[in-house]
Amino acid sequence: MKKKPSLIQALIPIVFLIILLAANVYIWGDATLDGSNQLALLTAGALAAAIGGHLGYSWTEMREQIVKTIDSAMPAIIILLLIGALSGTWLISGVVPALIYYGLDILHPKIFLFAAVVISGVVSLATGSSWSTIATIGVALLGIGDAMGIDKPIIAGAIISGAYFGDKMSPLSDTTNLAPAMAGTDLFTHIRYMMFTTVPSMSLTLIIFLIIGFNYNFDVQASGVGVVQSAIADTFHITPWLFLVPAILFFIILKKVPPLPSLAAGVVLGGIFAVIFQPHIITQLSNIDENYLKASYVAVMEAMYGSVSIVTKDQAINDLFSSGGMAGMLNTIWLILSAMIFGGIMQSTGMLVKITQSVIKLVKSDASLITSTAASSIFFNITASDQYISIVVPGEMYKEAFEKRGLKPEVLSRTLEDAGTVTSVLIPWNTGGATQARVLGVATGDYVMYAFFNLISPVMTVIFAYFNIKIRRFKKIEK
Repeated sequence: MKKKPSLIQALIPIVFLIILLAANVYIWGDATLDGSNQLALLTAGALAAAIGGHLGYSWTEMREQIVKTIDSAMPAIIILLLIGALSGTWLISGVVPALIYYGLDILHPKIFLFAAVVISGVVSLATGSSWSTIATIGVALLGIGDAMGIDKPIIAGAIISGAYFGDKMSPLSDTTNLAPAMAGTDLFTHIRYMMFTTVPSMSLTLIIFLIIGFNYNFDVQASGVGVVQSAIADTFHITPWLFLVPAILFFIILKKVPPLPSLAAGVVLGGIFAVIFQPHIITQLSNIDENYLKASYVAVMEAMYGSVSIVTKDQAINDLFSSGGMAGMLNTIWLILSAMIFGGIMQSTGMLVKITQSVIKLVKSDASLITSTAASSIFFNITASDQYISIVVPGEMYKEAFEKRGLKPEVLSRTLEDAGTVTSVLIPWNTGGATQARVLGVATGDYVMYAFFNLISPVMTVIFAYFNIKIRRFKKIEK
């Protein structure tokens, strides 16, 4: 006979996981994604399974939930592989180098961080995808900022802040559609209501990055911007025609083509433009001189699946022009699978539900209910390692409580997005944090303190709750 877990039993695997993860950071530092964090999640999952077995849950039940959880993460895993391939073909085609080359002409260092937030935000708002934005324009912005001598974690924080603002507010975004669906309101009511907390959060973010920009000591490494551009131009054939690749990709996304075929199209376009515009890169990478067709096949394929490094005359910028391809994403995929196993076991044994139910009992006011919902979304991002779960599970659990207190559904949907969507990228083992760390080449622990929009958003929703600002309630006639 099955028993419900006690709160202490439910917390044991989480406390154990936190201890292991802290130990990993202390011992391995930035290299925790190489395997130690994955094993920590699997070990904590094994402990949770043991507790679940003691409570009467069968391994078959736990395994079925693990499979369901992994199935929900499969689109993210495939997207990761496509992003790896895209980074390779966009590198050898000269697309990313061209974006960096021309970006150095346009963007002044002092306003670069401000501009990076705005550009990432506009692109993400138009496409509805923070992941696609970061993997394309975000990578180029990182290269531009790095060439200006700005620390990568600060640039990554600006890019992520803008990308998640756009993702959160775009009607094309999956999470922006999911949150109102779970809460029981319509999409555009949800978006309009989110503006009350999102606009102040983004305004503060932009002000902070402006202050950083105007006070930053720009040490453009050993080379100046002109030398960087010269090194790029000597290595790649730089032409405005290369902008057709991102332009076509963004047009495809704007036409509401799903992310997987959109990114696949971007990969193919990058390969085609590499063959057309960078024949010397193709020959260099393939080591084949006599047959250009064969050389093109080899170079493009290797850029898609494996590591590629292109050496310029300026060693200070060589790290900008390397890609791990699909193979470079495998550690991240391993991390996601490990996190899904842990989350699936915790969910199937009722441990996650027990923890959140215990939280609901402590709710004494509208403000504490909203705060508890926000905290639960963050909690699920930490434990279940997926932003969709951080919206779906708290949405289901708190919906009735919001109705009983007379709060309109858009209050719940806004809270889910303010705390769930944007904080996933702050957790190293969450699909969001793991992916963006891999794509940008900056550890989550390094950029987290600079992702100001993502840090401010959940705080802003709590402030609005406690000061009773724009908290919509049903009038008696509406009940």
